[in-house]
Amino acid sequence: MTSHTFGTLGVPAPLVTALLRDGKETPFPIQIDTLPDTLAGRDVLGRGKTGSGKTLAFSIPMVARLSAVGAPARRPGRPRGLILAPTRELATQIAATLNPLAAEMRLRTMVIFGGVSQNRQVSDLRNGVDIVVATPGRLEDLMKQGHIHLDAVEITVLDEADHMADLGFLPGVTRILTATPGNGQRLLFSATLDNGVNKLVSRFLTNEVLHSVDEEHSPVAAMTHHVFEVDGVDAKNALIDTLASGTGRRILFMRTKHHAKKLAKKLTESGIPAVDLHGNLSQPQRDRNLAAFSTGAVRVLVATDVAARGVHVDDVELVIHVDPPAEHKAYLHRSGRTARAGSAGDVVTICLPTQRGDLAALLRKASITVTPERVTAASPAVAALVGAVAEYVKPAPRVAPQQGGGSSNGANAQRKRARRSNVERGGAQPRQERSGQRPARQGR
Repeated sequence: MTSHTFGTLGVPAPLVTALLRDGKETPFPIQIDTLPDTLAGRDVLGRGKTGSGKTLAFSIPMVARLSAVGAPARRPGRPRGLILAPTRELATQIAATLNPLAAEMRLRTMVIFGGVSQNRQVSDLRNGVDIVVATPGRLEDLMKQGHIHLDAVEITVLDEADHMADLGFLPGVTRILTATPGNGQRLLFSATLDNGVNKLVSRFLTNEVLHSVDEEHSPVAAMTHHVFEVDGVDAKNALIDTLASGTGRRILFMRTKHHAKKLAKKLTESGIPAVDLHGNLSQPQRDRNLAAFSTGAVRVLVATDVAARGVHVDDVELVIHVDPPAEHKAYLHRSGRTARAGSAGDVVTICLPTQRGDLAALLRKASITVTPERVTAASPAVAALVGAVAEYVKPAPRVAPQQGGGSSNGANAQRKRARRSNVERGGAQPRQERSGQRPARQGR
């Protein structure tokens, strides 16, 4: 079997150096398969499971080709490279992979997404940018306002096209792709080709080369699946606390935003620091929580399905379906947060007696074969997955409302005193105290 390096695949020497500096010595299969074609300027349709290394597979050729000798000068509002991603989190993490390579070749990049003020994004566009990583909604807004034009785009990447379809983004994606030059290079990556993705391929890709590293829908080989059946809600809650108590990174998936927030708060109060990730958070909150999880400051992330695609963090050792998902695609996408980049990982689905039939049908559709186990929080199978238990972390104390200081704060201080007085008379509790943390339970 031929041994490949990034250099033998045709990657320019400066980029090979940048990859080595980041600890990337050996290319993954999807990179080995696609790089000769993408570096040569061909349209490519890449189909591979999450965690297969596709971000690097399209970042390398984009930077290599846009930095070639004789490349045109950078122009305000007219990028030469465009990467479309379905979620803010994914766009941000694509940029994190892309930026070191672009910096090596002196290319300027930026990320465009909604949920934040557009002023900074408009300013960056005016200053000139080579590569834009964007979500479709905000990109279309900026296009309509005339802040960005796609007529100079030479390479377009559409990442996780199937998720774009699931979120209803395909009409916008179609308009965006139509605004790029028809003779540009286009790379499309998707786990599946249904829900209209095949229409994008037929309309926008020319003589494309298909690279399918894994069978469609196939789960990661290094991923081990478990179904833990419990007797009722109390047993389920105890099992959740135990599974969350290990020292490694783990992601717990919930059906609703409310329950994700509630569980993260409950775990934190019981001495297991946790953060939540869902659609009700502001962009700064999402960034802060994901950064805490990515850096290891917090080892437990409680997320909803919306966030399932956006979390690309290595070394997640355990994914827990606290609430089984509604359909098999969501199961595979959630589960794909572990066993990434060649690492092993475990996936646990917690099942109540009333959920057995639906879960069995879902796993059949996902081509997952697993024998359910009847467990309690104290079962050996659970202990084996948890491993070493992390130390209890005392929750931060509740922060009391600040007193007003100078004349500029006098009105605020007066309002706070009035609210406190109202509470003492039996009125409604101040919002600041209602949202604070309750005193921690003692012991585990």
